[in-house]
Amino acid sequence: MSLPMSRRTMLRGAVVVGAAAAVSPLLLSGTAQAYTWSRTLVQGNTGADVTELQIRVAGWAADSASHSRVSIDGEFGPGTAAAVRRFQAAYGLGADGEVGPATQSALNALEQSDGSTAHFNFSEFTDRVSGTFNGGKVSAATAKENARRCMYKLEAVRKKLGNKPITVNSGFRSIAHNAEIGGASDSMHMYGTAADLDVPGVANKTVYQKAETSGFSGLETYNTDHQHVDSRADLGRAWWWENGTV
Repeated sequence: MSLPMSRRTMLRGAVVVGAAAAVSPLLLSGTAQAYTWSRTLVQGNTGADVTELQIRVAGWAADSASHSRVSIDGEFGPGTAAAVRRFQAAYGLGADGEVGPATQSALNALEQSDGSTAHFNFSEFTDRVSGTFNGGKVSAATAKENARRCMYKLEAVRKKLGNKPITVNSGFRSIAHNAEIGGASDSMHMYGTAADLDVPGVANKTVYQKAETSGFSGLETYNTDHQHVDSRADLGRAWWWENGTV
């Protein structure tokens, strides 16, 4: 049974307290744009291209339900390598954990020229009132970048669902719009890192379960009319899966 909306919205926006509160939010700034790979990436590499790789394979964080996420830190470690192997296996590539031309081509096939992804557009994530990324808890550029990162995780969820189309009912929200609809005071929507999803023909519980393997650290109950997902841990928040591990 779903929680009353007042409790759900309170939990959805809750900021971690205690020792973990000292963790600084990861600044997800930058401009979404097409990326050109210039080398084969292997474990041990560092740099901006590794950061971009991590963004693109973040949805392949785990084989089963797990509080696991790919760190977006520009360091190609074991976690990144494991995510690359899962991505490669899902797309019919040799799962060696190395990011050469074939894997780079598969990654680029998920990208549109404006920096959005193959099956998601920035227009799906903009504020439903203004049609922009303005007026949130972060700059418009950061909110847009956060949305882009969310898109890549959603591409993984879509693939795991058998390429079922996903509708984004709500992405980024301005502070004003969030208040108007009674959203949580620190809703992840205001950072651009959240999405409310509808997958026609697929139960929310199934979407929830796939999201558990896709690096999403915030999951609202599947007992509602949509499935909320967010990446609050990327912003220094505590993990919150309302239905626990399913």
